[in-house]
Amino acid sequence: MAPQSSFSIEDSDIKRTGTWLTASAHIVTTAIGSGVLSLAWAVAQLGWIGGTAALIIFSLITLLTSILMADCYRYPDSNRNSTYMKMVKNILGGVKYKYCGLAQYTNILGCTIGYTLTAAISMVAMKKSSCFHKFGHQAHCDVSSNQFMAIFGVSQIFLSQIPNFHDLSWLSILAAIMSFGYSFIGIGLSIAQVAEKGHHIETGLTGAKVAVTKKVWNTFQAIANIAFAYTFSNVIAEIEDTLKPSPPENQTMKIASIIGIASSTILYGSCGLIGYAAFGNSAPGNFLTGFGFYEPFWLIDIGNLFIIIHLVGAYQVFAQPIFSIVESSVGRRWPESKFLTREYNVRIPLVGTWRMNVFRVIWRSTYVVFTTLVAMILPFFNNIVGLIGALSFFPLTVYFPIEMHITRVKVPKYSLKWIGLKLIIGLCLIVALMGVIASIQGIISELTK
Repeated sequence: MAPQSSFSIEDSDIKRTGTWLTASAHIVTTAIGSGVLSLAWAVAQLGWIGGTAALIIFSLITLLTSILMADCYRYPDSNRNSTYMKMVKNILGGVKYKYCGLAQYTNILGCTIGYTLTAAISMVAMKKSSCFHKFGHQAHCDVSSNQFMAIFGVSQIFLSQIPNFHDLSWLSILAAIMSFGYSFIGIGLSIAQVAEKGHHIETGLTGAKVAVTKKVWNTFQAIANIAFAYTFSNVIAEIEDTLKPSPPENQTMKIASIIGIASSTILYGSCGLIGYAAFGNSAPGNFLTGFGFYEPFWLIDIGNLFIIIHLVGAYQVFAQPIFSIVESSVGRRWPESKFLTREYNVRIPLVGTWRMNVFRVIWRSTYVVFTTLVAMILPFFNNIVGLIGALSFFPLTVYFPIEMHITRVKVPKYSLKWIGLKLIIGLCLIVALMGVIASIQGIISELTK
């Protein structure tokens, strides 16, 4: 075993091999989560008009801000802004940089806990699906999710030892394939449901007809769900940092953003709109884990297995930035510490050579254990994650990308372009506040049950 330093490698020595294909895979992996299967419920609350409009509007906003961010990667002095925080610090600086860090890493923590919960829900759904098939749809098939969270956590401990983001392309491509797989399963089952039931499903231009108060809460939650479904900006700088320098990274990233967001929007629209046509105003929260479908049970199981594999990859894509910031910080603070900096090449049969660092093993394993325990302790954490997402959506996906663009190109104050960009910021701030209010209401409802 030959030891070497893990933190002494200069930025210029990192071999970047990413292409538009791997970047697109990273985007699809982070953008398309299992929440895609809940979009039928969201459209059911908004109706054909509101649901379709929300899907289109937020896809366009996300595409715009992603393209604006791509041009910030080598600004202001052509050096790489390899992380989101570094990008904001070099362009906007000051307090905004600290706020960006708080929003980004809080969001990452919330997402990784949420992924642990969601993966366990899919594992439970597979167990319940077999139970329902064997004993009937009215059988009591309750299953604890804690054991499945532990299984997911153990898998993440092993995968978290992958040294850095540049080594994750294969995992992101696999996860992206899985996301397409379970989305198409949901779409296919929805089409079959429409064909079976014909035109007897109740739908409407304005969605489900419920009491006014409930309609307001549901509308807020539905808009927030659709808006936050497109969020991947908190790792966009890290994704761009994996790209080869030729052709220029910003050109490749723009192509990847168009492909990734277009793919996401097509799948979102198909799952949301076709799912609404299949289930109408009574669409379940998630028709693979919420049992909108019971048969064929084996196909439901395959869909949930795809969700689990996808979340395994998405967890790593989201966690890598927080792994990196901690490891680089302690490496700079204590550069002489062998415990922190020394790497050992460990040969693993049939796998290859693993670059082991003792601090990395302990720190990353501790992080995974922590997120797993929090998911177990707070089984209603999805609402809290929704609150975190609502708080971070506005700054990370909209505010910082637009403000960095205004600063970078020096957009004249009160010009038409300046006014238009500020209007987008204002609109998205309102949406974020609506999401915060709806999430808090959901948390209160959970606590008072």
